[in-house]
Amino acid sequence: MTDTVTDDKHDAAAQGEVTPAPAKKPSKDPSKDSSMDAGDKAKPADANAKEDASNAADEATRKKRRPLIAVIGIVVVVLLIAAGLYYWIENRNLESTDDAYTDGRAITISAQVAGTVVSLDVTDNQFVKKDQVLIHIDPRQYINDREQQEGALSTAKAQFSGQQLGAEIGRKNFPAQLAQAQAQLANAQANLAKAQADFDRQKSLPKLATSQQDVDAATASMKQAEAQVALAQAQVTQNSPVTQLIGQTDAQVGQLKGQVEQAQGRLDQSNLNLSWTQVKAPQDGWITKRNVEAGNYITAGQQIFSIVAPEVWITANFKESQLADMRKGQPVRIKVDAYPNLDLRGHVDSIQLGSGSKFTAFPPENATGNFVKVVQRVPVKIVIDSGLDPNIPLPLGISVDPSVTVR
Repeated sequence: MTDTVTDDKHDAAAQGEVTPAPAKKPSKDPSKDSSMDAGDKAKPADANAKEDASNAADEATRKKRRPLIAVIGIVVVVLLIAAGLYYWIENRNLESTDDAYTDGRAITISAQVAGTVVSLDVTDNQFVKKDQVLIHIDPRQYINDREQQEGALSTAKAQFSGQQLGAEIGRKNFPAQLAQAQAQLANAQANLAKAQADFDRQKSLPKLATSQQDVDAATASMKQAEAQVALAQAQVTQNSPVTQLIGQTDAQVGQLKGQVEQAQGRLDQSNLNLSWTQVKAPQDGWITKRNVEAGNYITAGQQIFSIVAPEVWITANFKESQLADMRKGQPVRIKVDAYPNLDLRGHVDSIQLGSGSKFTAFPPENATGNFVKVVQRVPVKIVIDSGLDPNIPLPLGISVDPSVTVR
């Protein structure tokens, strides 16, 4: 039986087929173990030769691959070192922070006059141009007020014109009235002199040469002349302050002129109120926080809109330890969290002269008690130079990551 198994193995080896031998289990019978060992020793020499050749070929292949693997390893190590060196060079002079956000101008639009909104001409998030009408307020009461002020202005102007004419007349009449009074005084004085002479003559005549009637007539004429002189003197006194009288009329002219100006001012205010019934955009921007509807009654000073201006910048709150080498004009690269594909470039515009906590409602005062040092943050304004997409407006307050090249 042993010879049969041996012959089968020789036939398989002759055909070039090598089949693995089944695992051998130790046998309790020593005779069987000795017979199997004898079968193993009976393997042909050419099978062993083929196995040795295969092992040699594998060893040669492995030897050829070893230099290639070594080269690949060296290249990988060099690339890692180069990448690390590049990263260090690129980031050694960078200062970055994630405490940053977009900032801009948000203008609050309020009504200047009270009234009912009769027309709402814009909607939420709409882009508007400067002087574009946003809403219309009912203008009827302001039109009536303007008409009343126009009538009051016309009356004041008429009174002012009449007083101006009176002042011009007074400038000529007052000196003439004084001259007339002085002339009347001179005439009265002449009549008094004649009456005095007649009286003295009657007194000097003997009683037989005149009559009592003539004496009484002379006396009455003299007293009448004296009265005329006194009257003329009073008129001269009354008309003497010519300058003062002219100044009085000029003052009345000035008073009426002031009334005209007041009436004009009230008319201007009524026109202004009427113009305020059309609320217009003070500049270009987007409508936000709309707080009004058609038909609402709004009061003066009530907030109805906010307009976000197109200009946007970055406010970055850097740690105080990051400001040592930061200067105005240094380049900045900006990543926007909302738009990862948007690559913005800008520069440092200014550094706020005060930390953020200094301008809070209740700034910290560490003058007493225990003190714990807290790293402060300082706002830095960064202006965007390029990279903005007009089709992607940046909302205010979204997070960004600026990196400043400080050297």
